Amino acid sequence: MPRALRPQGTPPKTLDQFARRFGFTGPATDADVAVHGVTLSTGDIRQGDLFVGAAGNRQHGAVFAAKARSGGAVAVLTDKAGARLAQPSGLPVLVADDPRSTLGQLSAWLYGTESRAPRLFGVTGTNGKTSTVHLLEAILVQLGVRAGLSSTAERHVAGTSIVSGLTTPEATELHGLLARMVEEQVEAAAIEVSAQGLTKGRVEGIDFDVAGFTNLSHDHLDDYGDMRNYLLAKATLFQPGRARSAVVSLDSGWGTEIHRLAGVPVTTISSRPDVAADWHVEITAAEPRGVAFTLNSAGGETLSTRLPVIGGHMAANAGLAIAMLVEGGYELSRIATALEEGIDVYIPGRSERISGPSGPAVFVDFGHSPDAFANTLDAVRQVTEGKVIMVFGADGDRDATKRSAMAEAAVLGSDVLIVTDHHPRFEDPTSIRAVLIEAALEADPNHETIEVPNPKLAIRAAVRLAAEGDSILWAGPGHQDYRDIEGVHVPYSARYEARSALQEAGWYPGAETDLRSDLRAQNHAVHEAHG
Repeated sequence: MPRALRPQGTPPKTLDQFARRFGFTGPATDADVAVHGVTLSTGDIRQGDLFVGAAGNRQHGAVFAAKARSGGAVAVLTDKAGARLAQPSGLPVLVADDPRSTLGQLSAWLYGTESRAPRLFGVTGTNGKTSTVHLLEAILVQLGVRAGLSSTAERHVAGTSIVSGLTTPEATELHGLLARMVEEQVEAAAIEVSAQGLTKGRVEGIDFDVAGFTNLSHDHLDDYGDMRNYLLAKATLFQPGRARSAVVSLDSGWGTEIHRLAGVPVTTISSRPDVAADWHVEITAAEPRGVAFTLNSAGGETLSTRLPVIGGHMAANAGLAIAMLVEGGYELSRIATALEEGIDVYIPGRSERISGPSGPAVFVDFGHSPDAFANTLDAVRQVTEGKVIMVFGADGDRDATKRSAMAEAAVLGSDVLIVTDHHPRFEDPTSIRAVLIEAALEADPNHETIEVPNPKLAIRAAVRLAAEGDSILWAGPGHQDYRDIEGVHVPYSARYEARSALQEAGWYPGAETDLRSDLRAQNHAVHEAHG
């Protein structure tokens, strides 16, 4: 992955200062060694770094201490077991009982974010997190605010952008990012907060000005066991010390429970007219190139605007973003004026239309849950005169309990279904497809369901089946530029393959500019994969 965005000038702290501040066992010598940065990743080591060697699922991070030293690390923070593993590196070692649990406070202290940070908006939920944080940033920019962002897709600091790794970066990276924002005079930032980010301490040391909740649906039960535990992981964001206030969508039933569990003041919002809420989102137009909506407050205030992305669920995300900004101190009248001509936003790989002016409409989307499939298919159906063709696969080595429900949602929302491979990881892709095909046929034995293992061929099969007025939804890859096959990130772009398939079929004349851009992204992925 690209190197993380960090501050360019951090006042150093000595190992002795670390030891005294956090109660670490310090080195017998080298107490005055100066530390300028901190990281868990040997791929992001910079000169003067403190390398954190934490225990992992497969091996202990301290085994990479020598590699960290060669990259410029000047010391190691680890546990007692890691101290023995790090000893051959020759680096001075700080020892903590649980190094990972200290990283948020440690990074905030080192980078200065415990006292200086932009106005922060944090968004959690199953679906819509990425879209909402990109909408928050886009609206802030239209307000004339210098803004930043951290999402599943990208990290932004005042116009500088890198591709993301984890949805919510490790605390070391996140605090470094916030410190870079301070350096760049960023006034406000939107941060995507995953359940794993909350339970694994990645947002420790951060107090969001406003937290937002989109929805909750079947996902990540391999990590949390059941929906209640998954909910409780999300609910921790809405407590004092994590956030100061919140805006909660009541579109999913779990929103009411988040509201009940919240320990901070909550404002509610819904796009459902039958639900009582402080804000309501009303769809006023659904078109092939976007959606228009009106946001109404309980006090009688209104805002009308439009999005260049299809779907009522996207309007709901935009409404949430606007309500969060109002809660964060930006006046609704000012926002309404800025958005009179629409929200100028690009959301990578979320209901992203990549087709040309003629032929079938083709959308790529990152959705990988039953609820995401249902919402996006409904949005595509509303703007499609002909048939809806869906292409999708399921993640290997991830929550297998949702696969049948994904296939059922795909069948119910499409006219033709093509099942392909996605990220098999270390799982047999044939067995993944078999579960999806079986569930699809069980949902509707007469539904046209086709199995095409190779996704490059699957999208071409979809294009061959499509005519003018039809739509193709390729769900799963979205913005990603690789496929995970047995632990190897194989460079791959759904945008490039879909546009190539359209051009080969004669549907996308003049696609060369877009294809060159897609190919540059693929080549960048090759470069990153090979260092």
